[in-house]
Amino acid sequence: MTETWIILGASSSMARAFARKLAERGDGVILAGRDTADLERDAADARVRGAALAETIRFDARDAASFGPIVARMAACEGPVSAAVFVGSMPSQTEIDADPALIDAVVIDNFTGPARLLQMLVPLMEARGGGTVVGVGSVAGDRGRIGNYVYGAAKAGFATYLSGLRNRLTRAGGHVVTVKPGFTDTAMTWGIEGMFLVAPPDKVAADILKAVEKKRNVIYTPIFWLAIMSIIRAIPEPIFKKLSI
Repeated sequence: MTETWIILGASSSMARAFARKLAERGDGVILAGRDTADLERDAADARVRGAALAETIRFDARDAASFGPIVARMAACEGPVSAAVFVGSMPSQTEIDADPALIDAVVIDNFTGPARLLQMLVPLMEARGGGTVVGVGSVAGDRGRIGNYVYGAAKAGFATYLSGLRNRLTRAGGHVVTVKPGFTDTAMTWGIEGMFLVAPPDKVAADILKAVEKKRNVIYTPIFWLAIMSIIRAIPEPIFKKLSI
């Protein structure tokens, strides 16, 4: 039976690449974001690639009123339903230092907004025997660093949420994949100094789809970030707090 995916933050480069891969294997995709007119082009592309269903729907992580219609639309789909969360925002730590009020939006965009919608959607997934949740976090959530610790804290919170959700959904036959990308060529990273080993979105999307098919729990993408973050996590705190990484 055809699987239908709701893709939150569908205008991101990673989300678009992932939606193309889902379409090519015949899944249905509902592309959710704030600019549905922009997403219509991606929906048309998905139909050409073979998607069983390709639609758009409005989603704004900061507007809880947009959540109900998404859950209702997914409930109207036949068969298993799945979700992929690509939504997020990353103002610089310097901007946040100048205006601490920005913290609220960072936490909503990267954690509490997507988590709230997933909490509404999961009962439907359980009733239908599971499905898959893909939650895109970040290597930034592995350890607080001076350059982006607010963003990292939000991603760390989302990763912990996904771990608990994985425990819950597994009991209903579903699965949750936590994705921790390193630097990726997206609008969120354009213009940021110090970027290295930047991955193309299509590579990240391929890694995510492979993780879905193999029911992986947590993946780093590209895989070398697992080694990098293992080293960073192992640095003793007295040393780490003196570093500018």
